[in-house]
Amino acid sequence: MKFNKEDYIKIAQKIFNFDSPSGYTKGIVQEIQSLLKSYGYASTITNKGTLKVFIKGKNSSKKIAIASHVDTLGMMVRSIKDNGSLSLTKIGSPSTPTLDGEYVRVVTREGKIYEGTILSTSSSVHVYEDAEKLPRDVDHLEVRLDEKVNNAQDVVNLGIQNGDYVFINPKFEYTKSEFIKSRFIDDKGCVCILLTFLKNLEMHPLKYDTTFYFTVYEEIGHGASSLDPMDEFLVLDMGCVGKDLKGNEYAVSICAKDSSGPYDYDFTTQIINLAKEKHINYVVDIFPYYSSDIRTARDAGLDFKGALIGPGVHASHGMERTHIEAIMNTYQLLCAYILED
Repeated sequence: MKFNKEDYIKIAQKIFNFDSPSGYTKGIVQEIQSLLKSYGYASTITNKGTLKVFIKGKNSSKKIAIASHVDTLGMMVRSIKDNGSLSLTKIGSPSTPTLDGEYVRVVTREGKIYEGTILSTSSSVHVYEDAEKLPRDVDHLEVRLDEKVNNAQDVVNLGIQNGDYVFINPKFEYTKSEFIKSRFIDDKGCVCILLTFLKNLEMHPLKYDTTFYFTVYEEIGHGASSLDPMDEFLVLDMGCVGKDLKGNEYAVSICAKDSSGPYDYDFTTQIINLAKEKHINYVVDIFPYYSSDIRTARDAGLDFKGALIGPGVHASHGMERTHIEAIMNTYQLLCAYILED
């Protein structure tokens, strides 16, 4: 099935700019459900917030599951400081040095939104001797609100409280050279692959009964902990780039092992052979500091064979980048796996 680049970019512009840190995914899940309805699909949302779509295949002897996660990294208000700035706590593991200087939006429980900037607590080289040397960890970052606040009570009067979400500007951009630059390509790049696939599926038959999942809470470790029984589980998530890895921004990465251990050998071999047969640009890699919905589902006691593929993403959990070729190669490998020839 041909990759529709125009559809992908149009979907990505919508999905990437939709705030969805772990725990605050209701809005994006509803948006995806609306998109799927416009494509002609019925879907359900679990109590946990995961969205699923079942499509009957030509053969019901095997149950297939495909997943990508809609939740992203983020921040939350830890406390309100005496000077009217906000201290932070991390949601997942964003690369905090990359957050210094980022524009953010703070959303209150009442739905009010305030703008601000994440800054070092030693924010000025004209004032602080350690401005360039202070660690950019979460304990040395704060939000400067774009409001007239001089003390903690001024902030409280705005309706801001501990536990309010702080949305980080994703800065999505599709360049003339066809790079995708944005925060949260992990894993919105793959969410958009699945949406593009489903939009263009039409009369192309699936090999087996297949359930597509858009999971939540992956970034904090329990995304796929409550899925339906399946025989094979293919997760689409970002591929790692850097150090001694073969992964790059133009190929689909196939993960043989991550920090939780090896993926299913036979299933992974099947995916590798499909990439070879279809002449898809791919690499096989070990992801040293990585975990996925495969581990979550496995730890929950589900009995399945698991494999993972995804576009190579540079600078993961920071200012990420990939190329449309990596997206296309991941899409083609997905098609090779689940579509009837």
